[in-house]
Amino acid sequence: MRLKRPESRGRPGRGTAGQRRVTVLLTAAMGVSMLQLFLIGALGPRLVAEAGISRTAIGLTTTAGFGVAALLSLTAGRWVDRLGARRCLVALLLLAAVALALIGAAANTFVLLAAVALGGLPQALANPATNKIIVAVVEPAGRGAVTGWKQSGVQFGAFAAGLPLAALAAWTGWRGSVWTAAALAVLIACWALRALPPDPGPAQAPPSRDAPRARVGRLALFSFLLGCGIAAVNTYLALFGAERLGLGPVVAAWLVATLGVTGVAGRVGWSRRAGRPGRAEALLAPLAAGACGAALLLAAASSAPFLVWAGAAAVGAFAVAGNAVTMVAVIRRADPRGAGRDSALVSAGFFAGFAAGPPLFAVLVETAGYGPGWGLVAAEFAVAAAVAAPLRFRAGARR
Repeated sequence: MRLKRPESRGRPGRGTAGQRRVTVLLTAAMGVSMLQLFLIGALGPRLVAEAGISRTAIGLTTTAGFGVAALLSLTAGRWVDRLGARRCLVALLLLAAVALALIGAAANTFVLLAAVALGGLPQALANPATNKIIVAVVEPAGRGAVTGWKQSGVQFGAFAAGLPLAALAAWTGWRGSVWTAAALAVLIACWALRALPPDPGPAQAPPSRDAPRARVGRLALFSFLLGCGIAAVNTYLALFGAERLGLGPVVAAWLVATLGVTGVAGRVGWSRRAGRPGRAEALLAPLAAGACGAALLLAAASSAPFLVWAGAAAVGAFAVAGNAVTMVAVIRRADPRGAGRDSALVSAGFFAGFAAGPPLFAVLVETAGYGPGWGLVAAEFAVAAAVAAPLRFRAGARR
């Protein structure tokens, strides 16, 4: 049974105030789901200096968060399909609030890592719950645009951690900043309770269909490879700029900001184009190929440093956008009863890539330098394009 809005509220169509409210709500929820990791990164120097958390522990938070999210994503979709998207969205926001509160109270490494591990559950629930809500309450013509904005919530979360919340830490201390984020998550949970329609009763199990299962598996593999490359760039781009290109710390950080800005624009723009029938699958291989070219630009920047800016922008425009288009592909063809499960399996691949990508890159950089490291990223994106190519051909045949 599909979620339906009460008749008095109406079902939001494209361009309506109702759809805009849902878009903002889902974007905020996606930002909150990963806010803990962005905050730890932004407040890392304060955690080391004021809380005595080691640099090694700070680095382990990324692996712990994404590793737990990848494991839980294998079953999170079933929870969403059985319990309902609204309940799970509210639950993920409250769990994120608890995780943030525990981080704010952390007095040692164990508590910090335990809090981050708990925060892996909201990450696992985020895409299944938000995608299922889009399928339920947004008209098909508007789903691509809503998905693009929703996926951009991750970048908005990074912005919130890096600017207003980091600035607040200078006034209230790092704990006050994290607790403020926890309170914000609770407020968004209350908003979700009021803004979304009640969940229906338990849904019947979706029918077993071999072809869609194979398609979802291909999208999960594509997302794994994409996640490996994106995570390596996110983690090491600024360090590459500082160590290899001689950029100052502030200017090196602008590289990440450039990637974030083009990532938002790419996710929204490409997702709008992907909203047409069959278009999402057709875009995945070209986007991955563009991401491969972006990684090669980063490799070439060792000899021509100005290319690093073009490479950073292109990673956002193609690789980061590719993740949003993948979610559009899932939503376009998901059975409403199994949309959560399909979304979770694809998200599991992406999170596993985020957990695996940076360590692989680090090992290669330590042994051979940044050039081969960026070559590995380019290879990951190239293989992703090859994995997605059959989807492009099938989409063309359907049209």
